[in-house]
Amino acid sequence: MEKKADIGLIGLAVMGENLVLNMESKGFSVAVYNRTTEKVDKFIEGRGAGKNFIGTHSIEELVGALATPRKVMMLVKAGQPVDDFIEQIIPHLDQGDIIIDGGNSYFEDTIRRTKYVEGKGFKFVGTGVSGGEIGALRGPSMMPGGSKEAWPEVKEIFQAIAAKVDDGVPCCDWVGADGAGHFVKMIHNGIEYGDMQIITEAYQFMKEVLGMSYDEMHETFKKWNKEELDSYLIEITADIMAFKDEDGEPMVEKILDTAGQKGTGKWTGIAAMHLGVPLTLIGESVFSRFLSAQLDLRAKASEVFEAPEIKFDGDKTKMLDDLKMALYGAKIISYAQGYNLLMEASKEHGWDLNYGAIALMWRGGCIIRSAFLGDINKAFDKAPDLPHLLLDSFFRDKVQAAQQGWRNVCATAISNGIPVPSLSSALSYFDGFRSKRLPANLLQAQRDYFGAHTYERVDKPRGEFFHTNWTGEGADTVSTAYNS
Repeated sequence: MEKKADIGLIGLAVMGENLVLNMESKGFSVAVYNRTTEKVDKFIEGRGAGKNFIGTHSIEELVGALATPRKVMMLVKAGQPVDDFIEQIIPHLDQGDIIIDGGNSYFEDTIRRTKYVEGKGFKFVGTGVSGGEIGALRGPSMMPGGSKEAWPEVKEIFQAIAAKVDDGVPCCDWVGADGAGHFVKMIHNGIEYGDMQIITEAYQFMKEVLGMSYDEMHETFKKWNKEELDSYLIEITADIMAFKDEDGEPMVEKILDTAGQKGTGKWTGIAAMHLGVPLTLIGESVFSRFLSAQLDLRAKASEVFEAPEIKFDGDKTKMLDDLKMALYGAKIISYAQGYNLLMEASKEHGWDLNYGAIALMWRGGCIIRSAFLGDINKAFDKAPDLPHLLLDSFFRDKVQAAQQGWRNVCATAISNGIPVPSLSSALSYFDGFRSKRLPANLLQAQRDYFGAHTYERVDKPRGEFFHTNWTGEGADTVSTAYNS
């Protein structure tokens, strides 16, 4: 009898190809399919030669090559292609078989797909996979959610191929129902956007304000990666600073300054707006990519506006220490805002997310892995109902210690005309967060003045609303569209 494969995978692009090599290396047999079937043959004859793979040339053949319950994983472009493949897969499945979406799908699509696939008698898993090409091959962070009954069937494979920390703990565990896994991956990507942006702002500050060479920046990032800022993104930034083109010049200088994106950062910002969460740092990081893409417009503006003359005659070593603290403080804000959004989404969708466990899933394999993820886990272990990460004693003390250097950097950057949108927005968020009273009382008075939107009073119970006839010409009718 022909041996059946443990799992099937659709999509032999960079992530898919490396992930199946990872699966095979852990002892699993994998059936593979790609819409362009030449890729299947090329893989089987190339990187997959002599290994435990079954090449297939149709969805029917792929599904037929799998042991039951069948597990069909897709690593294809998010959006309509996922729905199209689901429709092609379903006719060949039996009750209880499992469809897995391992791409960067929008969580609301995953909610819809879970309901749809379950309604057909099958199981659906939407799993975030982070780590890029190398992570997929050597061990990614995986964040699965969807049909809970599917978890025992995919757990062995997922945890075997995931990154390991602390002598073998896998960076993969069940997240929650329907779209929970993809939501957590979306938050991961939003934090990734923020981390990358604040590092690029630090780079520009080093280069233009402090006049540092690429070799000096390499050494600085390398040093920082052994201190508070120990993280994957700081590590690779140090490597990038040292990389030279064929002519001996820094490679990064040859790269056009316009950034791309695949939409997950934008989705994070949209979700924050829907749930009323102030996701300022991540939002600014998305807008910064938009601004970078306006290359021609910026070129014209640079000819119109005169920039301030950059002047820095302070202590360079001290300012570098301040810059490290600015990065550290902003990084904490990024995670705190991301977790705030996770909490609100968990309440909205009834996911009952395990916030400490999510931090553990991010400690290895993924792009945002960093030293203080263990401290996030400790914070929620100590206080499972912690309302905000900044209220944990560890993060409270770290942000408090970072703020003076952070302020110095933002003030120096602004006075010299160097943009620091994410570093400064994170600091403004912190200042707003720690303020007992904000000027929203005036804002609400304005709303009531022009639209009779009503307001609450400091000397009355919450939930009791009032309206003032500010001009003497208004009536007693008030708007019912009040939002607290």
